[in-house]
Amino acid sequence: MSNPRRPIPPPQPTPPRPPVTPARSSPPPAPSSASNLGATPSPQPATARTTQPAVDIPGTAPRPASAFPPTADGPPTRLRRDESSVATARQLIDTVSIPRLSLTVEREGGKTTSRTVLYDGDLCRIGTHSSNDLVLQDPAVSRFHCRMVREEGAWRVRDWGSLNGTRLENVRIRDADLPVDATLALGDSIVRVRAVAPAGQAVVPMIPAFGQLAGTSVPMRKLFALLEKVAPSDINVLIEGESGTGKELVANEIGQRSPRVDKAFVVVDCGAISPNLVESELFGHLRGSFTGADRDRVGAFEAADGGTVFLDEVGELPLELQPKLLRAIEAREIRRVGETRPRKVNVRVISATNRDLEREVNRGRFREDLYFRLAVMTVHVPPLRERLDDLVILVRVFLSALGVPDQERLFTPQVLTEMARHDWPGNVRELRNYIERSVVLQKAGPTIRRSTPGGSFGLPPAADITVPFKIAKDASIDTFERAYLTALLEAAGNNMSKAARMAGMDRMYLHRLVQKHGLRGGGGAGGAPPIGGPPSGPG
Repeated sequence: MSNPRRPIPPPQPTPPRPPVTPARSSPPPAPSSASNLGATPSPQPATARTTQPAVDIPGTAPRPASAFPPTADGPPTRLRRDESSVATARQLIDTVSIPRLSLTVEREGGKTTSRTVLYDGDLCRIGTHSSNDLVLQDPAVSRFHCRMVREEGAWRVRDWGSLNGTRLENVRIRDADLPVDATLALGDSIVRVRAVAPAGQAVVPMIPAFGQLAGTSVPMRKLFALLEKVAPSDINVLIEGESGTGKELVANEIGQRSPRVDKAFVVVDCGAISPNLVESELFGHLRGSFTGADRDRVGAFEAADGGTVFLDEVGELPLELQPKLLRAIEAREIRRVGETRPRKVNVRVISATNRDLEREVNRGRFREDLYFRLAVMTVHVPPLRERLDDLVILVRVFLSALGVPDQERLFTPQVLTEMARHDWPGNVRELRNYIERSVVLQKAGPTIRRSTPGGSFGLPPAADITVPFKIAKDASIDTFERAYLTALLEAAGNNMSKAARMAGMDRMYLHRLVQKHGLRGGGGAGGAPPIGGPPSGPG
């Protein structure tokens, strides 16, 4: 008999408060409706955050919820369109000043001139190619001659493998800090560079994560904002960054948000394939087309038809194969090895490299037309030394991925301060190894390698006797090997045979050292290429 009386109490409190209760129980439709799936039993939108499906990517750890505390407004990457959206937007948006450079060309191609270009941004490129920010009409200037980069509040100038070099105040430089008022000599041209007051500010959304990418530093928030725009499009993307920065993870996140997400996502590691087999790996082959081809094989482009091809370490592609890759991208057709009939394919190409392809174009190791086909949109993943504000978040993420979030006690404020002084040449990969080692040893030991303004071959740092002898010795050896090999490969033009002769060491041993430190040699003139590098003729 009590059943008919049960529906009577709920309508009684609703008439006095008609505007409040409906707003809480039925939120208005918004683009963030995906985050409310499965949340109908609960009237609070905050619980919908826990039901958002995680992206499952093989070989990667899921993003832990503990690193990013839930908020009442739901996921910070999507703004709600209710009455509190204005306040939410103010909390999720930050502004940063846009640095400005004044570039005055005083001489161009040997002729006196006077023209001034104002550049706003963090990266300014100078060269003869039309894609540069300052284009010089000078045959003695390379296509991509030099770059000026804003780092840690100061400007740096870097020669980008130019033929005739870059001079700062009549001193030839490879990488140098720019004074407030500087004069650069490029070929037969002179450019006066001055840092001037910023002219405006840029809006940087407060996005603490992009899928499994985590970080709240300004460089990462800028990256997330760019990826939010790039991922839903069908544009070809080139991901640049040092080894260990997470380029493959960026490619996966782009693929997960691509309109081709329901189709195949095929990964090709161009640096791990023999140069003789790269064409078969990309485009496939017919039975009997070469020795060992005992059956027909579908290549990566054909397997990914309608989906996405991710070319990891694309800078290692053999030079003679690059025209075929260019045609596959331009004409959207491929031809299997041993076949005469072309096959139509429709793929999105995402590529990544730890080399600078503009420098490779200057040196003739990478085709300029292919570079611009791949780099329709360029995404730069910042190294860890430029995002040290993210150390705390990354420590929590890795500890949660290891299943030991309680071990955060090992990373005291003193340890985090010590970690912030480290240069992290191995980037996020090195940080993860450091965290795993600290968990195993139950002690977050001090980091060994430091950034020294005098370069890698300056005076040795003072010995830290709090570190076990073997660990300190191995760290010092690793530091020396990485610095020596980097300088050696640069001097040898990444030619392994030449580098081995210059160092007086066995070539296979040099291969192993290069692989150990992830430096990826190969692709120079003369000698057999290692690690998937392109073969080339003598010269």
